Amino acid sequence: MEESHRKFTVMGGLLKHDVCDYITAMTSESEVQVHVGCDSQNHKRHTVYVTTVVFRFPNNGAHVIYRRERVPKILDMWTKLWGETERSVALANLILEECNLRVHQIDLDFNSDSKYASHKLVSASSGYISSLGFNSKVKPELLMAAWAANVLCQ
Repeated sequence: MEESHRKFTVMGGLLKHDVCDYITAMTSESEVQVHVGCDSQNHKRHTVYVTTVVFRFPNNGAHVIYRRERVPKILDMWTKLWGETERSVALANLILEECNLRVHQIDLDFNSDSKYASHKLVSASSGYISSLGFNSKVKPELLMAAWAANVLCQ
């Protein structure tokens, strides 16, 4: 993964941190589940992707770090949403390979209800993620990492 793709910011903060250094520090102190997610939003001339890591402390809240990426505008829904899957998987693999930690869950900001356009990617994305040995969830499940990414995309 490129060096710039390793720099994450704490939600509500300004400093950038190496994602693996931060994860190692956060997971060494207490029991924590790590969730990964991504969301995207089109703007006038570009698409913004926000990829998040959520540290979930059982019965004690959560903590979020994120990376924002701006790319040329992607008009095709499938391509834009598949980009969310790719970014989440790349981050989950980085965490596994370089931090020696398997993420608890990859949150997909897709809907299991067929009346939503994102439903078209649920099977492909979930199957891909599962084939790599990771767990994934889609709406209406609780998706902390996808929710945080959505908030940070605005």
